[in-house]
Amino acid sequence: MSDRANRPLPGHDVIAPVWGRAGNVDVERGEGSWLIDRAGTRWLDYTSGIGVTNTGHAHPRVAAAIAAQAGKLLHGQQNIVYHEPGLRLHDRLSQILPGGPWGVFLSNSGAEAVEAAVKLARRATKRRNILVFRGGYHGRTAQTMALTTAKNVYRGHFEPLPGSVYSTAYPYCYRAPVAPRDPTTPGKPGSCANCSCRWEEEWNLTLQTLVSAEDVAAVIIEPILGEGGYIVPPPTFLPRLRQLTRDLGILLIADEVQTGFGRTGQMFAVQHSQVEPDILVMAKGIASGLPLSGIIAKRDLLASWAPGTHGGTYGGNVVACAAALATLDVLEEEQLVANAAARGAQMLDGLRAIAAGRRAIGDVRGIGLMLALEFVKPDEGDGRVPDPDTVKRVIAEAAERHLLLLSAGAYAQVIRIIPPLVTTAAEVDQALEIISASLDAAGVARG
Repeated sequence: MSDRANRPLPGHDVIAPVWGRAGNVDVERGEGSWLIDRAGTRWLDYTSGIGVTNTGHAHPRVAAAIAAQAGKLLHGQQNIVYHEPGLRLHDRLSQILPGGPWGVFLSNSGAEAVEAAVKLARRATKRRNILVFRGGYHGRTAQTMALTTAKNVYRGHFEPLPGSVYSTAYPYCYRAPVAPRDPTTPGKPGSCANCSCRWEEEWNLTLQTLVSAEDVAAVIIEPILGEGGYIVPPPTFLPRLRQLTRDLGILLIADEVQTGFGRTGQMFAVQHSQVEPDILVMAKGIASGLPLSGIIAKRDLLASWAPGTHGGTYGGNVVACAAALATLDVLEEEQLVANAAARGAQMLDGLRAIAAGRRAIGDVRGIGLMLALEFVKPDEGDGRVPDPDTVKRVIAEAAERHLLLLSAGAYAQVIRIIPPLVTTAAEVDQALEIISASLDAAGVARG
């Protein structure tokens, strides 16, 4: 028997430095909303592994499903065999959205699923161009880097990237060109109410100056921007975009990698506005931490893929499929989507109370358990100059108090808060207390 397990643990320098560090916890195990390090210290994990562990860490039912399947079969390749978890998962996911009829293709990562969506759109429409919204994040492969505009660190120095991708403006109401507005104020369809973000004007300008609508295969959009800053668009935005794309024969791809599987208080974020995309991209929360992703697409679109034109060795791995089935059971039976809505409302109210009077917090926003604080330098420029340094200080102070948070936004000026969907009211209150103390310690004063 090898004695490797008894050797001293290697140092952190064995990890490639390309992994930017958001934390340095030497984790031993996890349970629910908590991580436990090797010294036994408990950390309230409001990162969820970047929005992955929606059912919490090591949910007993998910872990049991993984163990049971691992004892029977670890890999059954999709081109060669059918396996029960895969058949059941394909069937279940094809019925998870209203409308349809839907079909499913499974892969491993969010980037792979985005690439599948783009390939399918180009094949089905015989068009080549793709429209994206600025601030979006869609992955780190060559094609998905070309689609990503959240910040330059994701794509800078890697050019040339695949072409035929064009960007247009996302409705970022807090940073509207004239002044910040309230995006929730009712307004006429297609408008942002009192907001001056003018996204539709920018959309039209893009189609007049950069690319012709008849050459656009699809527009891909995060219903709520993730890496771009947890930006929630006005409620009229997605319905109007759906109308525009239908009128122009452009497919609508909803990238729900981070928003999916209950994160926003609906199973998928598009359901808040009753918008039906042509293709929906899913990953992260689908299997509670195992690598699994995929697309849900109209069956007639999937039929445009001839056998062999797309695939992958590990797509729809049998153990990951078993984990996904258990994840869906837990989401449904423990009413975690409803809990995300309730705990999200609790936390948003708490964050607004904490932010009141702190001029360095320019905006508090979110939906479900996808929440954000945007930090600014209130005495510079128009009062909305991004302040990433304060974000770093607040996150560090929170970590000192054993709460894990992440940053986001083009300038890393946003703190994003991503609790597991199993989080409790008491845990939310505890996190709010820590955030308030961390703001004080970081010098984010009131008045």
